[in-house]
Amino acid sequence: MLQRPTQTAAFWRDQFEVTADDMEFVYQLLLDTQKPMALGELALALIEEYLRRENSHIEQELAKGTVYVPQNRYTVGQKVVFPALDFAVGEVTSVRPGQNPEHGQFEVIAVSFGGKDPKTREFAADLQTPHRLNQVNGNRLVHDEALLSADEIYQLYQPEIDETLLYALEEGDRHADFVAVDRRWLLSDMLAEVHVGHLNIAEALIEMQAKPLTTTQLLTEVELDKNVSENMRITSLNHAMGTDERFVRVNQGREQLWFLRRMQPSEVQTTPLLLRYRVAPYNRSLLSVEMLQLEWELDDEWGESSLSSEVPSVVPSTSLVLIYPHRRYGTLPLSGRTRSFFPMADKGVSLVSLVDGRWGTRYTGWVSHEGRYVAGLSKWMDDHQIPVGAYITLERTATPNEVVVDFRTRRAKREWARLAQTDDDTPNLRFEMSKIQVACEYDDHMIVAEQTTEEMDALRERIRQAGLDVTQIVNQVTPELIGLNPQGTVHAKSVYSAVNMVLRTPPGPVFFALLSNRRFRDVGGGLFALA
Repeated sequence: MLQRPTQTAAFWRDQFEVTADDMEFVYQLLLDTQKPMALGELALALIEEYLRRENSHIEQELAKGTVYVPQNRYTVGQKVVFPALDFAVGEVTSVRPGQNPEHGQFEVIAVSFGGKDPKTREFAADLQTPHRLNQVNGNRLVHDEALLSADEIYQLYQPEIDETLLYALEEGDRHADFVAVDRRWLLSDMLAEVHVGHLNIAEALIEMQAKPLTTTQLLTEVELDKNVSENMRITSLNHAMGTDERFVRVNQGREQLWFLRRMQPSEVQTTPLLLRYRVAPYNRSLLSVEMLQLEWELDDEWGESSLSSEVPSVVPSTSLVLIYPHRRYGTLPLSGRTRSFFPMADKGVSLVSLVDGRWGTRYTGWVSHEGRYVAGLSKWMDDHQIPVGAYITLERTATPNEVVVDFRTRRAKREWARLAQTDDDTPNLRFEMSKIQVACEYDDHMIVAEQTTEEMDALRERIRQAGLDVTQIVNQVTPELIGLNPQGTVHAKSVYSAVNMVLRTPPGPVFFALLSNRRFRDVGGGLFALA
């Protein structure tokens, strides 16, 4: 039976290569549609073109003669096409009776293929017994419902097809003819010219407005070639700004806007080291049920339990405990409990409006999806003197991309807190008890404070240079914290909070370091003492 190459896994996985004809087809497709197309759309169109070419080839070959079917009769001099022999065309040179009791009466035709195959070959004809080739006919060879469609082929072999096509678009001989904008492909010639003067105007507009602007807003002053369609002018400016380091794209709802990278908060431009979690392998099976429960309560955005406890978007409010890294940079975590309150994306930055639940002041929130935090609340935390360990609440509003940020207020008074101490030349973190002014509810196990930010920054740098890991920091900090308590114990949450003053880590590695260290003894209730 005929085996079409396009119907085999071997072709798409091992043999498929984008040829010059294929690139010309893609070029003409984009030229005809006059609009950007996703890689998947191009791939599907190319597969359909392969199927069309294959059918066209089959039709051309079938037109050269009569399709060979064993049950049919043939005459001397007749041209016969053999699909199973790669559409070889032969001429019947003789017809004689066949001799085989199993098949009854039938004929044997001798066929000469000429050219490279001078020998005649014999085939059965007028065969009345069943034979699989009797099912072959020209129409079915072209239109067979059992054949895979272009959609089905793409679903089966998408990774291989995408990789091959993408390489041809980016690295092939004609890569200069194509350009990708927002992961959609178009012809380079379709773009309007955007020179440095246009980009300087866009920069000035954003700077004057002091807020992100849409491409359409920018085009009111950035005058591109009017002979190019409006959609293509938008695409052209997006492409040019996307390749210029001055500009950064941000999302606001479903809208995409442009802003100046230098005008973003520093913690949005680059994720601070204290907000970056470098994965620390540990034996999670050693964590007790009690430790796992504490981990779930803390809901650290980098903790493993946070991934499976996401709050549904119908819940009107939620709360969290502020840890030092987020207090230091005025950020909030994108954790299981908070993630659904903010725009969702895999990467990039989104804008939200953060409303002070006390005074009604509005702040611009910058959602760093990859960093798993929302920046923009440093002034709010400073104005309300929010301490580490404070309970922060988030509340949805009827306005899209708007979240109320609040805390649980109480009468201000001085409370005991673990005050971090540093030595000028050692990577050691020490603590003493000291009173600080607090005007909100807080978790007593989590509250920590610092003398100066500069001292803590310097200590973190010494720890980084010394290469200390979670286990070593827990080993050094835990006895310090135990010494502050007359009962000679420290809560696991306190150790977690203290370690995060110098190294970003979720609770799991900290709890493992406590449980696996023979210096410390688990006395229950989340408390640890010296062994």
